[in-house]
Amino acid sequence: MKNLSLIAISFLFSVGVMAQDRGSVVLDVIGSYTFSDKVNFDYGSVKLGDGLMYGGALQFFPQKSSSIEVKYLRINNTISYDVPGTISDSSGSGAVTYVLIGGNRYFDNGKNAVPFVGGSIGMGMVKTPTGYEDRNFAWELKGGVKIKTASIVSVSLQASLQSMIAESGTDVYWGYYGPVAVADYAYSYQFGLGAVIGFNFK
Repeated sequence: MKNLSLIAISFLFSVGVMAQDRGSVVLDVIGSYTFSDKVNFDYGSVKLGDGLMYGGALQFFPQKSSSIEVKYLRINNTISYDVPGTISDSSGSGAVTYVLIGGNRYFDNGKNAVPFVGGSIGMGMVKTPTGYEDRNFAWELKGGVKIKTASIVSVSLQASLQSMIAESGTDVYWGYYGPVAVADYAYSYQFGLGAVIGFNFK
């Protein structure tokens, strides 16, 4: 049994040049460890806990070195609120979900390890411990190395940064014609390190 496992692993990761051809579709399975972030706003702060972010993506290659990507990501984490002056701060289990569309650029150097960068925009959703869901504009930047194999399977090691932009109230300024209310925004930034297993379907 051990020998069969070694043969399977050797076949899967054997040296090859199985690159994405024009018109290829790649199914990605994503997993990463995402670090916590503290989001400050006028009347307090919210802490988004760390944890395992998982999800999937579909990439379509209109050209060999670039792809269009549709992605779903989710992290089940602890969300805690710190609002001074309230009777008690709330915290508990919540979730952050991203639905994104974007693209990737691969710098194919003729080798099995191909560097890449990518970016996406879309929607971020936060489910609070009380069950309330908040939807906001979101974006992602990422970069890493894709390791090609002789099979349809590839493995990518990547770093990623996801962010949401949420309206958190208004600030009032005194202008020439009197007080002016301007929307105030809060920004989340969650950094992650992880891997992607890709399945290339031509």
